[in-house]
Amino acid sequence: MLLDSEKDTPDVILMASGSEVEQCVGARELLREKGIDARVVSMPCMELFDEQPEEYRESVLPKAVRARVASEAGVAMPWYKYIGMDGETVCMNGYGASAPYKVLFKHFGFTAENIAAKAEACLKK
Repeated sequence: MLLDSEKDTPDVILMASGSEVEQCVGARELLREKGIDARVVSMPCMELFDEQPEEYRESVLPKAVRARVASEAGVAMPWYKYIGMDGETVCMNGYGASAPYKVLFKHFGFTAENIAAKAEACLKK
């Protein structure tokens, strides 16, 4: 966990594995302005997380929180087991684009604004 929620149980969980964490932190601030409490989870190694005791995994990703967004500048597939049926992803479904990373991040929706919008959509489900 990188940034915990202010409540015992967050309204939404934002997850990323690397360079996308910065945008999740920004999304958390945007959501806070709207009264939505978010936890930011940095998960650089899913395999290591999966090896942890169930009690620890539940403390990081409580089952009670169904609103979850995973952001990955790559494929979404590994994240589905963490976001569940009500979660959303901000991921790439193609390849071959070439430009400075800031241009590509904006083009593919890796922005705090887009992640926050996905989080709000999850809360409406």
